[in-house]
Amino acid sequence: MSARIHIVDYGVGNLYSLANALREIGVEPLLSASPTEIANAERVILPGVGAFPATYGTFKSRGMEDAIRKYLETERPMLGICVGMQMLMTRSEEFGVTEGLGIMRGTVQKIADHGTDGKPHKIPHIGWTDVRPVDGGTAWKGTIFDGIAPDTSFYFVHSFTAKPEDESDRLADGFYNGQRITASVTRGAVTGTQFHPEKSGEAGLDVLRNFARL
Repeated sequence: MSARIHIVDYGVGNLYSLANALREIGVEPLLSASPTEIANAERVILPGVGAFPATYGTFKSRGMEDAIRKYLETERPMLGICVGMQMLMTRSEEFGVTEGLGIMRGTVQKIADHGTDGKPHKIPHIGWTDVRPVDGGTAWKGTIFDGIAPDTSFYFVHSFTAKPEDESDRLADGFYNGQRITASVTRGAVTGTQFHPEKSGEAGLDVLRNFARL
């Protein structure tokens, strides 16, 4: 298991709960606002909260977009969390169109404000939601969900969901009022979770442990 993980600190969100979760599993968290440090790190977590345009704008203005692209040239492991996962997509439609990192082809779109029965439901989606493998089970072996039972609950806070164009990029789904939401994506050494593992109890710690072992 990796002894240290860099957390990208670009001035957005409270990173201390994530840092504390890493300490709890025996990993030293290194909060870094230095693009050079991030580009040369061994393992990186990209967090993100709030509206996509403002979050990505700050991320880019702090030099982190270029740093992450350089970091990924050598296929080192990275985990995007919440908006950090959404930033992996081609673009977001939140408050207009904003380009993302484009690591995975896809668009971030608002969660439908009605269920499959046509009845309206509350947005944002806040709370615990069961998460299951896209393929029914086998896709989780050797991933951040390794050893975690299907339909384990994780904690979500979001109004938008990533919609990858390539189904093979989908690792896990959740369902909110009958509508499918992307819970996790993966491609190569890059993985993302829409939920917050640092707020998801022991199952969330297991996700972080697995990431530290990838």
